Amino acid sequence: MTDVYHWIAGERLAGERTIDVINPATAEPVRRLAMADTATVQRAIDAAREAQPAWRDLPPAKRAQVMYRFKTLLERDADEICALISEEHGKVLEDAMGELKRGIENVEYACGVPELLKGEYSHNAGPAIDTWSNHQPLGVVAGITPFNFPAMVPLWMYPMALACGNAFILKPSEQVPSAAVKMAELLDEAGLPRGLFSVVHGNREAVEALIEAPEVRALSFVGSTPVARRIYEGGTRQGKRVQALGGAKNHAVVLPDADLDNAANTLIGAAFGSAGERCMAISVAVCVGDATADALIERLAPQARQLKIGAGTEKGLDMGALINAGQRDKVAGYIEQGAAAGAELVVDGREHPLVEGSPGYFLGATLFDRVTTDMSIYRDEIFGPVLCVVRVETFEDAIALINAHQYGNGTCVFTRDGEAGRRFADAIEVGMVGINVPLPVPVAFHSFGGWKDSLFGDLHAYGPDAVRFYTRRKAISQRWPRRSAQESAQFNFPS
Repeated sequence: MTDVYHWIAGERLAGERTIDVINPATAEPVRRLAMADTATVQRAIDAAREAQPAWRDLPPAKRAQVMYRFKTLLERDADEICALISEEHGKVLEDAMGELKRGIENVEYACGVPELLKGEYSHNAGPAIDTWSNHQPLGVVAGITPFNFPAMVPLWMYPMALACGNAFILKPSEQVPSAAVKMAELLDEAGLPRGLFSVVHGNREAVEALIEAPEVRALSFVGSTPVARRIYEGGTRQGKRVQALGGAKNHAVVLPDADLDNAANTLIGAAFGSAGERCMAISVAVCVGDATADALIERLAPQARQLKIGAGTEKGLDMGALINAGQRDKVAGYIEQGAAAGAELVVDGREHPLVEGSPGYFLGATLFDRVTTDMSIYRDEIFGPVLCVVRVETFEDAIALINAHQYGNGTCVFTRDGEAGRRFADAIEVGMVGINVPLPVPVAFHSFGGWKDSLFGDLHAYGPDAVRFYTRRKAISQRWPRRSAQESAQFNFPS
C-alpha cells in the first residue's frame, strides 16, 4: 500500500496522522493518506505568500505559457490520472476520462488570460484626464473540493486563479486524494514556480484553518448545501470572498410531444451515470400527463435493469460503486423510505446481484413512479442511482413544481415545441437550463452555478465569473496638466 503525501512548495510532506483510502469496488484500502493539522496548512500558506508577489508581477502571457504546458501534460498522462480516479472514486474509466476532458477545457480557457485581464481604457475621460481599469490578483486563495469529481472540480478553480496571478491551496476530498497530487506534480513539471500551488489533505481541522487564516483572501467550495452554507458564513465573517456551491435536486420535464426514445436514452445516462453521484444528475422526471409517464416508464425500466455494473477500473461498464459504505446504506435507506411512503418501486437497485455478491459498495439503478412532493425521495438530494417519476397535468404545473423546490442547480425540458422551450427557459428559477439537453453543464467559456440553496455567493464557478472572483478591479485616473496653465483651488465635487 502506497502513501499519499501533502504537496507544499514542490515537496512531498508526510503527516503525523494518516488514514486509509478505500477502493469502493473492493472495500479494501489502497493507500495511506497524510492528514494535515493547522500547522501544515500554515506551512502551505507561508509558501504561497512568499511566492505570490513575483508571480503577480510576471506578465500574464508568461503565466499563460505555464497553463499551455500544463494542458499538454494533462493530456499526456490522462490514462494514469483516470485510473487513479476510478480506483479511489469507483466511477467507470470512460466517465473519469470525460471528467478530465471537461476539466482540461478550463485550462484552455485560462490560457487566454492575457485577453481576459485587459481591462478598459478611456482617453480624455475629463479635461486632460485618462481613466483605465485593470484586474489585480487577490493574493493567496484556496479551494475545497468534493469526492465526486477529483479532477474536474479542482480544475474549475486553480488554473484561472493561478493565471490571474494568485497562489492557490487545494484541499481535496480525503476519499480521492491521488489525482490532486498527480496534477500538482504536472504543474511543477510545467514550470510553475514552487510555493504557488499546494495540496493539503485533511478534514474539518484543515478546512477551519483555511477559513480562519487572514492570509487566505478567497475560498471556493463545492459540496453539500449545509457545509456550503457554513463555509460561506464562516468565510465572509472573516472578510473573505467566498463562492460555495451546494446541493441539487435536478428535474427533467417531459412534455407529450417529446421524442420519448431520445428522452429515455439520455435520461438513463443523466440519472445513473457516475452512480448518480453528480450535482447535475437528473433525479426527478416530471411527466406531463399519464400517457407520457406510462410511455417513459415503459422505455426506462428495461434499460435500468440492463445497466452493466462493476469495478470502475474495468472497461465497458455503465456504472461503478458508490463512494463508501455509508453512502451506499444512505441511498438504500431512501429506497426503503420511498417504498414505505407509497411510491411505486418499478426497479429496485437493492436487488442487483452485486449488492450481496460483492464486498464493494454497489447498488443497482432504482426507478420510482408516482412519486409525490411530500416524500423524502422527492425533497432530499439522494446522491445515488435513484430516478423518481412525478406526474403532473400541465406544463405550468411542472414549472411551478420546480420553482417551489429549495434547490435550483440544473434542469431541462424535453420537447419538440420551440415556444415551450423558450417559455421554460424564461420562467424556470434554476441557474442552468437545458432544452433537450439533460446535463446542461456550461462549456468553459461560460460559468457554472445554481440558484437558491444551490449556491452561496454572487459569482459562479469558472468562465468569466472566475476572472471576476479571483481578481479585484482597480480604476486609475491620470492627469498631466500643462505647465503654462495656472489653476486655482477647487472645492466643488469634480465633474
